[in-house]
Amino acid sequence: MQDIVFIEGLTAQAVIGVYDWEKEIQQELVFDLEMSHDNRLPAGTDDLSLTLDYEAISNYILNFCATEQFELIETLAEVLVAKLIEAFSLTEVTLTLRKPGAVPAARAVGVKIRRLAEQ
Repeated sequence: MQDIVFIEGLTAQAVIGVYDWEKEIQQELVFDLEMSHDNRLPAGTDDLSLTLDYEAISNYILNFCATEQFELIETLAEVLVAKLIEAFSLTEVTLTLRKPGAVPAARAVGVKIRRLAEQ
């Protein structure tokens, strides 16, 4: 059984980019996450402590974006997913990261990665 806990459209501000002007401003990033989690135990007990706390995960991402700085969204995605796996004991994460406005003719550009925790 594979259940998914997801966060969709989480908007964060970050200093991100390769150009000098990008390193001096905050830009919008939009995150979608899918995290594998067996929801049977929390559902059966109605116990928040047994769930993937999507508020805590969202706040972690927002804080990460506010305090870290990268040139590439690829690097941000890889580092963030590794930290999320460690901090929240995740077994599998799919992260979609969008950078709206990076290409004027596109609604957004971005990356999508799927990572498994090392066993």
